[in-house]
Amino acid sequence: MQSLFPLFSRRNLSLKHGLLNLVSSKQFYGHDKEDPHAHIRWFNKITSTMRYPNVQNTSIKLMLFPFSIEGAARIWLKKEPPRSILTWEDLVSKFINQFFPPSKMTNLCNEITNFQKRFDESFCEACDRFKDLLRACPHHGFMELHQLDTFYNAINPTDQDSLNAAAGGNFLDKMPRDCLRITESKSKVCNSRNKPVISRVSTNTSSTNITQFPEVVALTDAVKDLLRQNKTPTPAFVKAVKDSCVTCGGQHPYYNCTTTDGIAFKDNIQEYVSAV
Repeated sequence: MQSLFPLFSRRNLSLKHGLLNLVSSKQFYGHDKEDPHAHIRWFNKITSTMRYPNVQNTSIKLMLFPFSIEGAARIWLKKEPPRSILTWEDLVSKFINQFFPPSKMTNLCNEITNFQKRFDESFCEACDRFKDLLRACPHHGFMELHQLDTFYNAINPTDQDSLNAAAGGNFLDKMPRDCLRITESKSKVCNSRNKPVISRVSTNTSSTNITQFPEVVALTDAVKDLLRQNKTPTPAFVKAVKDSCVTCGGQHPYYNCTTTDGIAFKDNIQEYVSAV
């Protein structure tokens, strides 16, 4: 960035670390969706109050601006010929022409002219989107009356009737400043209504409140029944074992078997004695 620094070759300026952090906290990269006009407005705002003894504010801006850009924007600045940027106005002009060419301005002007409220868009959302287009193209050249006419004809009949009612007649017959005031007022009301209402659920909700919902009560009872069934074990059925003779297979103890023919077995079937 040698093209920016010849003006400071004889100046002894010391930039504080905190100041550099502030300037580089919102860097411009040169992406298609970025707005170079917005970056210049932001940069002018944070540098407008900076003062150095015997140094013009525009000279301070020239020194600090390289710290506010990165990526494609920094590459562009490095490629600028030496001493091609000698004033703050030179820098702003080249910066805008590079990242906001005439073709982009033409496209934005066409978007403004052909603006239409979307089907799923609220009034305040459409209003904000229209204002964003105007801010992104500050040199659009449209007068306030033309802007109001474009926006009015872009919204649906219900919103048009609402504006006419607030104006006490034809909305576009009012002075532009009155139309802007009415539009801003309606947009604020719409925005406040669209904000989601989040209520805090108390962990100590009483059973009285729960009983107001039959579905919840039925589901709660069903869960309780399932838990109760799981806690109570199912009784096991034990089948009685009948005596069976190991000798003949009959339904009697072995020691009562008549087929042993005089041989008596003890309880321990592995031992037997002959009857005397």
